[in-house]
Amino acid sequence: MPFESLALQPADPLLKIIGAFRGDPRHGKIDLGVGVFRDEQGHTPVMRAVKQAEERLLREQQSKSYLGPEGDKRFLDLLAEAVFGNDVPAGRRSGLQTPGGTGALRLAAELLARAGVKRIWMAAPSWANHAPVFLQAGVESMLVNAFDVPAQRFDLPAFLEALGTAAPGDAVLLHGCCHNPMGIDPDPLGWRAIAEVIATRGLLPLVDLAYQGLGDGFEEDAMGARIVLAGAPFGLLAYSCDKNFGLYRERTGALWVTAPDEARGAVAQSNLLALARANWSMPPDHGAAVVRVILEDAALTRIWLEELDAVRNRLGAIRRALAAEGRIGAVNLTPVARGKGMFATLPLSRSQIEWLRDEHAIYLAGSGRINVAGFDMPGIARFRDALRAMDRAGIA
Repeated sequence: MPFESLALQPADPLLKIIGAFRGDPRHGKIDLGVGVFRDEQGHTPVMRAVKQAEERLLREQQSKSYLGPEGDKRFLDLLAEAVFGNDVPAGRRSGLQTPGGTGALRLAAELLARAGVKRIWMAAPSWANHAPVFLQAGVESMLVNAFDVPAQRFDLPAFLEALGTAAPGDAVLLHGCCHNPMGIDPDPLGWRAIAEVIATRGLLPLVDLAYQGLGDGFEEDAMGARIVLAGAPFGLLAYSCDKNFGLYRERTGALWVTAPDEARGAVAQSNLLALARANWSMPPDHGAAVVRVILEDAALTRIWLEELDAVRNRLGAIRRALAAEGRIGAVNLTPVARGKGMFATLPLSRSQIEWLRDEHAIYLAGSGRINVAGFDMPGIARFRDALRAMDRAGIA
């Protein structure tokens, strides 16, 4: 039979954790695994600006016809202005709408493969799905150990040294802001140093910008992407609206290619459209339409940015509260305050992570990655007490 040669694939570790958490009957359980924003009540709310945009669409939308493989062009134009600013002018960029940020990354991977790119370099640890996405497209991931997990520090010299060994034409994956899973980004001097190596060695940057607005601010979080893409003749930017618009289940994203001129950009765009046509044909509309309505309306944009500020402020408050717990046994929480966005990775062993789950119903990824938005303030105290109990029990 045709499928007899297939082997059973292991369950995705994070999805397995999500299922185990849902099935756990214990009161006070804490989910630090799934990557969604939660408010202090544990809810993932629909933003007010999104609701108002949806109400407007309900009243005014006249058709559910196909958008075409490029997607909502007005959505793309408005979002590009917010992402690139004046650093990468319209004549240097072209793009299309994608089903989420993952769709953008997969399309970018296929474009790289079609262009003959064999390798993509990235700082490790990286998002768990990055390497599999590129592997499926035939692009090898070159992982660079560039983070000190206990100190919550990005090792810029190690990353630059590794890029110095990359071959011209290799790609480089960069987290635009709020690194997943570390939450640690280069500073402005670091971004410029990375951009210089990319430009001088003839590398092709791919910026994954999935959390704009959750770090230092919406405008500030675009800095790294702008520096890198402005300095490289060719580049790619994959974008997600899941986190900053709260459109998780709408799968709303975009992919742009940057080129030296419109003619070469048109060639790249034609290949993107052909690849998109073969993958999903036409992108979904609703999430992009919501973003478009918000960005077209100054009042809705103001409401959305205020809500985004509240999300960022909550993440910062949780980080500061965790950091205030200081060192508990071998785990030092103080450096967590230096991070940005939703994620941090704690120096916990596999046995410690399993002990926290089994004894205290605290669920986190096997890598030690936590979603800081999974905490409410009482949950931080429970987490502190669990770490103290773990230290007393001698779990290593």
